[in-house]
This record gives sequence, structure tokens and C-alpha cells, in this order.
Amino acid sequence: MSIKTNLSELRSQLPNQVNLVAVSKTKPVADLMEAYASGQRIFGENKIQEMVDKHQQMPKDVQWHMIGNVQRNKVKYMASFVDLIHGVDSEKLLNEINKQAEKHQRTINCLLQLKIAQEDTKFGISAEAADTLLNSDHLKNLKHIAIVGLMGMASFTEETAQIKKEFNTLKTTFDRLKTTHPKLEILSMGMSGDFPLAIDCGSTMIRVGSRIFGARNYAI
Repeated sequence: MSIKTNLSELRSQLPNQVNLVAVSKTKPVADLMEAYASGQRIFGENKIQEMVDKHQQMPKDVQWHMIGNVQRNKVKYMASFVDLIHGVDSEKLLNEINKQAEKHQRTINCLLQLKIAQEDTKFGISAEAADTLLNSDHLKNLKHIAIVGLMGMASFTEETAQIKKEFNTLKTTFDRLKTTHPKLEILSMGMSGDFPLAIDCGSTMIRVGSRIFGARNYAI
């Protein structure tokens, strides 16, 4: 099926309050433009250089989301245009994002990535660490970042009960933190294989790649 058809089918399954990030990593600009022509405006990349290259070639009303693990020394390359950074997992990274955003006189929106999965390969901070960070005096001094929500990745497993438990854990944390931090609006959880469950558990933003663009080419 075409990218247009895939997007149409996917959108038909989404409630109004759920935003779709088209995960376009490893895909050529031609594929992204096909999605763009079908109305998609939010694209997610996990490598900064690849996102920079595509940003230079794509229309300027595209919203670029950095969804991968962020190396601090590369933040400067995307600071002028990135709309949302999903995977913020340390105060040091927030400091660097703030520093680079200030150079461009803009505020960069960020999500705190919480570790909800079992695998050691998944990044993220604990709910307690997120709470501490959100209440810190240091954060108040970072004028060029805005923490607007949370993000998490469930375990890579066929066990639906485990995935649901992890999503519910993140949603519970989100709801608790939101009571004292009302600016938390985005709960980014759910990918191609588990987004219906993530939506049922309260996700407001899903990150979908293969269901839109087909299998990725990891050789490039």
C-alpha cells in the first residue's frame, strides 16, 4: 500500500486528542514528501545529522521531533529549528539544550524520558528523578527550555499485560506530576506495534514509522 493509504488508515484510528509523529528515520526525502502531500506535518528522527539534512530540503512548516538518544555535543546542529526533543534524560542535557536555544533566542520544548521498560538498552530517568528535576530551582533558571510532557518506551515483548502495565505506570506518573506542573500536556508513548494499547492507556502522542513508510533500511 502507498504511504498516503497507510496514513489515511492510521488517522482513522486516532482520537482527536492524539497527535501522530511520522518516524521517518532512514527514509528518503521523497517518502517524507509523499507523507507531507497527504497532510502530515510532524516528523520524527533519531539522528540529528539526518534530521538537519532533511530539514534543509523540506518545507519550513514541518515540525521536527528528535526522538532518539541525544548526544550533547550535537544539540547545536538542531537548536535553530527543532520543535520537540523527546528523549531528555539528564540535567546536563537540559543545560546544553538551554545554552544552544539561547543562542538562537528561542525556547525549545522538551519531554522527560522515563524508563518504564525492563530492558537495560532503554534509556530514561525514574519517576522520582523527574519529580525532583521539575521541582528544582535550577530548572527555573533555564529560560530557554520548556518541559511540556513525558515520554516512555515499553519493553519489546509480546506480553500485552506487561506493556499495558508499563504504559499505565507512565500515565499514573504523568497525572501525578501534572497536578503540580500543569504545563505538562504531552504524553508520548506508543509505536507501530503497540500504539492502540498506548492510546487506551492515555497517550496523547504516538510515534509511528513502519506502519506509514514500511520496513526501515538499517544498512544506511
